[in-house]
Amino acid sequence: MTKISSGSMFIMKRVFPVLWFGFLVVFVGAGMMWAIAGGPELSDLFFLVTPLFLAIIGYAVMKQFIWDLVDEVYDHGDYLVIRNRGDEARIDLADIMNVSVSTNLNPPRISLRLAHPTKFGTEVSFSPIRPFTLNPFVKNEIAESLIVRVDRARSRRAV
Repeated sequence: MTKISSGSMFIMKRVFPVLWFGFLVVFVGAGMMWAIAGGPELSDLFFLVTPLFLAIIGYAVMKQFIWDLVDEVYDHGDYLVIRNRGDEARIDLADIMNVSVSTNLNPPRISLRLAHPTKFGTEVSFSPIRPFTLNPFVKNEIAESLIVRVDRARSRRAV
């Protein structure tokens, strides 16, 4: 059993959003105090509109790129164990239709399209462990290995 997902998912999915939205609340609170103390002018509304805009953008980005990632993925050879928010599912490599890799995102992601839906749906995405490198175009070894192993497992099932 080898963990192939990033260990920083708790920070990305739980801590960072609290810090992001907490900072915006503090910023709005400071802007409100300033507006109350000095009497707001039209230009002072900038301090209330900007955090609202940043909250909307932050929510959309986190919903699209972070919150859909599962917490942990463990490789057991012929199958993967997926864990997310206390739920767990086993996925045989032969049941994976497609492995897609997006390395130019932060965090990078591997998406698995499944032949049969699980409690996580028909697509499972996770952020893989990645070694430090200065080369932004390096291939992810975990993704490359999964692609080859899924192809072999599907070929064996077809026979």
